[in-house]
Amino acid sequence: MAITEPKLAEGMAWNTWNNAAEQAQGLAATVADGLRAALAERGRALLVVSGGRSPIAFLEALSSAELDWSKVSVSLADERWVPESHPDSNAGLLRRHLLKGAAARAHFIGLYQSAASLEEAADKADRFLHELSLPIDVLVLGMGDDGHTASLFPGSAGLAEALDPASTRRCLPMWAPSVPRQRLTLTRAVLQGARLQLLAIQGEAKLATLSQALSDNDDQRMPVNAFLRAPLSIHWCP
Repeated sequence: MAITEPKLAEGMAWNTWNNAAEQAQGLAATVADGLRAALAERGRALLVVSGGRSPIAFLEALSSAELDWSKVSVSLADERWVPESHPDSNAGLLRRHLLKGAAARAHFIGLYQSAASLEEAADKADRFLHELSLPIDVLVLGMGDDGHTASLFPGSAGLAEALDPASTRRCLPMWAPSVPRQRLTLTRAVLQGARLQLLAIQGEAKLATLSQALSDNDDQRMPVNAFLRAPLSIHWCP
């Protein structure tokens, strides 16, 4: 069945891959090229990726990319408020699937902070993340069926602040509708400044969600809408 590509805003790019394996390889090649360009121009690079199950094949492919990983910093768009040893930790996911072999030489900057409350953890992470040399060079986002991206969930307390493009915060607490509910997320102000912005999605359900977000134009109802503009490049596969 032929897939109708959604109507994108001017300056956005669309990439269709035949399957998840091809998407993972193609996305990894695009990210590696972006990192090499940043290294050539500035001598360093900052990569921010998303966690969850979908990016595993992409992370595995990227881990074998030939580049000077010692000059690359890696961070997360969001994190579950669990220690790295927890199976739900996005940091743990990166350790297993990306930061290995030559890529283990990259400098990892995590979001998780041990604290008495989620709010305190976010405050600590916000201070810690000033180690990040912005803007992000390469950003890879995902999207949920509800239109969330990073941990910017519809209806979550604090979403308006997290989506404020003028916010001075780098990290904020957020609540997810699924377990583990307590999350830490980078803010729109940080994410939207990325030089190379990529959104990776799979399946017809996600395509339908994306089309709805593009027509809905409501960041609060579908937070991914805040990022659906140039220079975003979307990578989709069935």
